[in-house]
Amino acid sequence: MRYLLLIALVQVAALFAGESTYDVAVYGGTPGGFASAVAAARNGASVVLIEQTGHIGGLNTSGINTAETEHMLVWTIGGISLEFYERLGALTGKKGPAFYFLSSTAEKTFTTMLEEAKVETRFKLRVAKVEKDGARIQKITLSDGAVIAAKVFIDATYEGDLLARAGVTFAFGRESRDQYGEECAGIRLDKTTRKANPYDENGKLVAGISAEAKDLKEGAAHRATMNYNFRLCFTKKEDNKAPIPTPKKYDPARYVLLKRYCEAETAAGRKMKLTDFLDLYGRANGKFEVNNKQAAIISMGHFGGQFDYSDASYEKQDAIFEDHKEYTLGLLHFLANDESVPENVRTELKSWGLAKDEFADNGNWPYYLYVREARRMTGRIVMTQKDVQTDTRKDDSIGMGSHFIDCHHVQRVAVSATEFCNEGRIWRIGHAYQIPYRALTPQEKECENLLVPVASSFSHVAFCTYRVESTWMIGGQAAGTAAAICAKDNTAVQKVDIKVLQEKLKAQKQVLEFVPGQPEKFPHGTNGPPEF
Repeated sequence: MRYLLLIALVQVAALFAGESTYDVAVYGGTPGGFASAVAAARNGASVVLIEQTGHIGGLNTSGINTAETEHMLVWTIGGISLEFYERLGALTGKKGPAFYFLSSTAEKTFTTMLEEAKVETRFKLRVAKVEKDGARIQKITLSDGAVIAAKVFIDATYEGDLLARAGVTFAFGRESRDQYGEECAGIRLDKTTRKANPYDENGKLVAGISAEAKDLKEGAAHRATMNYNFRLCFTKKEDNKAPIPTPKKYDPARYVLLKRYCEAETAAGRKMKLTDFLDLYGRANGKFEVNNKQAAIISMGHFGGQFDYSDASYEKQDAIFEDHKEYTLGLLHFLANDESVPENVRTELKSWGLAKDEFADNGNWPYYLYVREARRMTGRIVMTQKDVQTDTRKDDSIGMGSHFIDCHHVQRVAVSATEFCNEGRIWRIGHAYQIPYRALTPQEKECENLLVPVASSFSHVAFCTYRVESTWMIGGQAAGTAAAICAKDNTAVQKVDIKVLQEKLKAQKQVLEFVPGQPEKFPHGTNGPPEF
């Protein structure tokens, strides 16, 4: 009903809203969208950047306060991506790039760079309608009724919402091992099981358990992506601490598995601490970034809650967002108050609060849910595991990636009446690899004036190394530069002279090639648990 009302309002608003024309229209103010817009504008294009929330910066201004350099080769970061971190450093009085920062300072830097590039920004809008003539997008209608016409469009959303509405082929979830011959692909059951009954008194699976192990096949395809969570900002500083809100609809049944797990661990004599459940990363001014703990059994990730998000309507996406918020608040409430949780853990959590000066206009809550992965375009090349580990050189390189292949768990499954395990985790050492321009471009017959630097053409396994904000900025810079060339020359994005594009990117200090003397693989065992 809400979505039908939205469409009706769009139709009414369209009667009064005018049409605006640009060289390049960027949808999604993520770091990839920011870099796309700045690059296109610096290359002479008129640019509009359309953002769904009220803030630029995606997850970098919603709690991800790192460039992820602890798990990637720093030399691969260049161009606008490196400039952003260098400007962050200058803003905070640091010599050199600031690879760790705060959401509030990141937003100031994003905003300044967009203003300098004279990029028009529009906020709190979604694409309601896409109009095409053959394989070209002519215009898009936004949720306020405004119509945007452009020579080239860029989808820089985490969800790939524009590419889907433009009729471009996409995938989501996990391919089987057989589809692309990827050793890491498909269903991956953890080898270690955990003690706790995953069934209720009627023999049904409890909340948080989505399947039975006997029904799953190792390496088979699965419709769901890795889990999502919010990246919160905690502090203990009394003068900047806001209380963690109480959930609106707290249901202890959502956490019965956690209750049973805590009871089993206590009975076994194991000592628990808060960091067994939450990852807390120290940041500036007494603030801590809070994340899903991958090694935890139950943490911030809402396993199963993300299953329907990837190809959902806006209304459904919003409902899943709210469900994740309720899950998170309920989890924190449980850890702070339930008597099955050791007293030291309850006391520790109660000492924390939300930082008052982060997300100040949103109840100190991040604007974005951490959508690690949703739709992935099926473009002119699909990057797979071999492309990011062994076949790493590409003639049409527009940037370098190098992050670990890092997939958080997808779901939790029942193994027996007394045990369960998590499923979906991948953790493989990162290799430097060249990102091909073809991975940003749709098949020409589907759309010839769309570029996709975020929900790009990667398999699930390969996407798990591409899916970090610093790398998405690299893809965004290439997309924005290519879009400006196409707008000027009135050519399809697939027809760009790759040598011209590469020379422009090199002039902008983008790293496109392997550098002699620089490592091509992250030193094994230097950071993080063993590969699996």
